[in-house]
Amino acid sequence: MVRTKGYNATRIEDVCAEAGLTKGSFFHHFKSKQDLALAAVAHWDALSTGQFAAAPYHDPEDPLDRLLAYVDFRKSILTGELPDFTCFAGTIVQEAYVTHPEILTACERNISGHAGTLEADFREAIRKYDVRGDCSIESLALHTQCVIQGAFILAKAKGSAAVAAESLDHLRRYLELLFAGPGKRRSPHARGAAATSRS
Repeated sequence: MVRTKGYNATRIEDVCAEAGLTKGSFFHHFKSKQDLALAAVAHWDALSTGQFAAAPYHDPEDPLDRLLAYVDFRKSILTGELPDFTCFAGTIVQEAYVTHPEILTACERNISGHAGTLEADFREAIRKYDVRGDCSIESLALHTQCVIQGAFILAKAKGSAAVAAESLDHLRRYLELLFAGPGKRRSPHARGAAATSRS
């Protein structure tokens, strides 16, 4: 309901009606709407962590191929209605970041934690492809989440997943240019292997 209506517009009564519960039952489990939101973020964190840990983008041997496969995977799950694929933590933090610091902390932990799962691949890719300059591994991993969260906002604004998919295509091109730019071109065999892993 939060991904459909937003956090502020979602009332306890709405949650009870959707879940088929009385308000008495609600308050037996949760002290407040914020208490429910914190539990929901924790559930989302566990759910999304399991989904991404089991995803096939971890399979390629090359770290750049893993990063590109990650972007492809994110694009492949832009399915269904907007509330089906947009990020719960990203949705709720847009409204609660000033007024609910505990919710902000929980959502930030989820988003940054997910970005952190990409850091090892970025580190290995930077080393393998000899990327020079001021290139922070943590900021690169967070940048991927900036693009993804921004893509969700654009999808909501335009009412379509297509614009989100285009943003992910741009992210993919950025990674290819960053790690396989002039002087660092991968062999045709390697590029073919990456294409095979995406098919």
